[in-house]
Amino acid sequence: MEFSRELRDKVSAGSITVSFRLWQRPQVRVGGIYALRDVHIQVDAIDVIPFYGISDADVRRAGERDRESLRRRAAHAGPISDDTVLYRVEFHVV
Repeated sequence: MEFSRELRDKVSAGSITVSFRLWQRPQVRVGGIYALRDVHIQVDAIDVIPFYGISDADVRRAGERDRESLRRRAAHAGPISDDTVLYRVEFHVV
């Protein structure tokens, strides 16, 4: 999985543990281990969720200050409305 430059250190430190992706199909698998700079992350869960269903806690776990920041970051792959379905990827550093 790729992360924005400004998020990579937080992912490596373990303070970001969830990511939201606008994918056509999953690009990772549960249990998969993926390299990220000097650490590896392991995917714990993959779910689909409409944007409006993302909790405030998950916005923070994704490293964003608010829901609109998350929308802007995830929208690099296309526009995101409240009804847009995203992949929620939960992971941890191994």
